[in-house]
Amino acid sequence: MTHQDSGQPVDARQALPPLKDLIACHECDLLMHHPHVGEEQKASCPRCGYELVVHRAQMHRRALALALTALLLFIPANFLPILTLNLLGQNAVDTVWGGVVGLYHSDMKFVAAVVFLCSMLIPLLKLLCQFFVLLSLPFPTLRPQGIKLYRAYHHLREWGMLEIYLFGILVSIVKLVDLADLHLGVGMVCFIALMLAQVWLEVTMSPHQVWDALSEEDDNHART
Repeated sequence: MTHQDSGQPVDARQALPPLKDLIACHECDLLMHHPHVGEEQKASCPRCGYELVVHRAQMHRRALALALTALLLFIPANFLPILTLNLLGQNAVDTVWGGVVGLYHSDMKFVAAVVFLCSMLIPLLKLLCQFFVLLSLPFPTLRPQGIKLYRAYHHLREWGMLEIYLFGILVSIVKLVDLADLHLGVGMVCFIALMLAQVWLEVTMSPHQVWDALSEEDDNHART
């Protein structure tokens, strides 16, 4: 960001402006006039410094490219080998999906279900929600569905735990590196790239820009 602006607090002694012209800080609940920010600018709360509004240049195109990249990486990240283990002449090839199946057949069905939900299903649903929200932005007739999907995405985002699963893989590698011959597979590279793409997508996809674009009645004025 090339410039940082701050929202102006509302004077309680004066009549309140329309609600659409107000914004409340998510951290300290300070009520302020909605700041007007230009491209590559952001506005922060003057009391606690929380980022209120950010306007990223070419947000729609950049986010759509990242969403497509993450979707393309999803299948190889979950079904290609992430680790090859050679112990006492026996080879074992592990994938994310293979780990879920292994837990299920080891009578740990609940753990297998949690791993499947948090490392595969929910991250995929999040990506699909983000992708279809971005597709709906240029089309006013699709924006009501985009609003529903974006709300669903915010409910799902707390349950996607790719980074936790990656940390688990790294801990396993550290513990096994002295006991066996380990080789990282293509799936590990794709898994790390998928996680980075998702993180970058969440940073790029500015919530206020998305909500503003979804709320626009005239497509020519959508700020994407």
